[in-house]
Amino acid sequence: MATLNRARFIAILCTFLLARMVAADTFVLPSEGIDLIGASSTVQSRYEDTLIDIARAHDLGFTEMVRANPDVDPWLPGEGTEILLPKQFMLPSVERRGIVINLSEMRIFYYPKPTAGKAPVVITHPISIGRMDWSTPLGETHIAMRIKDPVWYPPKSILQEQLENGKQLPNSIPPGPDNPLGAYALQLATPGYLIHGTNKPWGIGMRTTHGCIRMLPEDIKNFYELVPTNTPVHIINMPVKVGWSEGELYLEVHPTLNDVDEENQQKGMTGLVKQLITATRDRQIKVNWETIENIYQHATGVPVQISVPDN
Repeated sequence: MATLNRARFIAILCTFLLARMVAADTFVLPSEGIDLIGASSTVQSRYEDTLIDIARAHDLGFTEMVRANPDVDPWLPGEGTEILLPKQFMLPSVERRGIVINLSEMRIFYYPKPTAGKAPVVITHPISIGRMDWSTPLGETHIAMRIKDPVWYPPKSILQEQLENGKQLPNSIPPGPDNPLGAYALQLATPGYLIHGTNKPWGIGMRTTHGCIRMLPEDIKNFYELVPTNTPVHIINMPVKVGWSEGELYLEVHPTLNDVDEENQQKGMTGLVKQLITATRDRQIKVNWETIENIYQHATGVPVQISVPDN
């Protein structure tokens, strides 16, 4: 009986921890004019950890972990190293509706339709995006179809690429461990593009795809269950974000994906300054320009307060 009770306790505990992991990336949607959600924290690494291990355990992408921990060896952090978990996010300054994918951030935001009697929420997860030679397209589309256990039909371009690398792919790959789409897929109305799972979860948070959006297996399962067909999808490239929280102004900067959006490549700090002017048009505050320049140069992806509190 004691063994059975212990087994049941462990099962209940695992279910509880899994629920907390899912809930940890579901946030009450703040009112307009408040742009920050979540909170960063730290953990200590174990000897066998890599940043990939820590990232997946906390539903983060590899690249965002590396940017947030620039002085840590990503492959061998070492026993007892303090690791920043960048779990505070600034909502992109676009309409809070449906799915928003910010390529430069390599993160997806989902705004479900509010349920009667419940506070509206936003759900966010890390993603992988198209490689430099297979950029994920910008623009607006929608979820055209939900697919469980998808079959992968490699397009001719991928078949040719693999042939040039000395590997011949079959014309179709059935569901299972060898299927790169994973167990779930959301087909976009844009022909040839999906939001899907993966059989290589270590690549989440990197530019590893042929243009599709990849999610961790546990995250796409959550999305598949929540996201209905016809949900709008807005794919943006917003490396610089300025926003408010509790009366203070924050700045979050990610490296610009020059191959995705030449407009952002040309803006430099000019685009940042324009955002600052817009954000402070109706609020008289002082900002720390030294801090702003430092954030822009290092582009860690972590929101930092740039307003100077009144003395």
